[in-house]
Amino acid sequence: MPNALEHSHDEQAIRERLGQGLRRNYLRDWIYGGIDGTVTTFAIVAGVVGADLSAAVMLILGFANLVADGFAMAAGSYSGTKAERDDYERVLAVEHRHIELEPEGEREEIRQIFAAKGFSGDDLERVTSVISSDRTLWAKTMATEEYGLSPALRSPVLAALSTFAAFILCGSVPLVSYLSTGDLIACVVATGATFFGVGAVKSRWSPAGWLRSGLETFIIGMGAAVLAFVVGFALRASFKLSLT
Repeated sequence: MPNALEHSHDEQAIRERLGQGLRRNYLRDWIYGGIDGTVTTFAIVAGVVGADLSAAVMLILGFANLVADGFAMAAGSYSGTKAERDDYERVLAVEHRHIELEPEGEREEIRQIFAAKGFSGDDLERVTSVISSDRTLWAKTMATEEYGLSPALRSPVLAALSTFAAFILCGSVPLVSYLSTGDLIACVVATGATFFGVGAVKSRWSPAGWLRSGLETFIIGMGAAVLAFVVGFALRASFKLSLT
């Protein structure tokens, strides 16, 4: 049914859903790892083929890339996610200190924030009073409303594992497809299908349809793949020219 709701709105269902707390989403880590893994590994395959190097070179470079670059991306994902958590904790500490030293000024900030949301009169004073009566809620509200930080803090470990798993899974497709067939066309088809598949899956969390999302990712990924092949072929031609 096209108009079916995503979840129930009866009282018990709402209580259970909200009781689960904020949801942490690691979709961007999967998408980032999957696309980057496919692009970089295909770049190696295309570069090796374009430069007319041996399959042994491709095997060594390809699997070295899967492990080393995948780990590097996972480390970057871990560090970036941890930095987000650290920044949130820093802002909370700043707000707690401001609330302690300048409560009236912080209360006025709450008042102006919610006035901008449309509250006025008694309703504005009531919401200001409720929020400022709980210092933990007060500080978290300021972190979200003043600094734009999300209270849904993600796990750095899960972010890193998501990135690494997607990198290995998607990145192995160009390498395995070429080594198993020895045919660059088969590798291109498998790589393109991977890009399209990543985009189609991404549409599950996007207002864009699966076809549009898949084609968008396909175009972006294959653009990078074509660039890698052109560079490899150009280097091969330049190298041969320099020897003549």
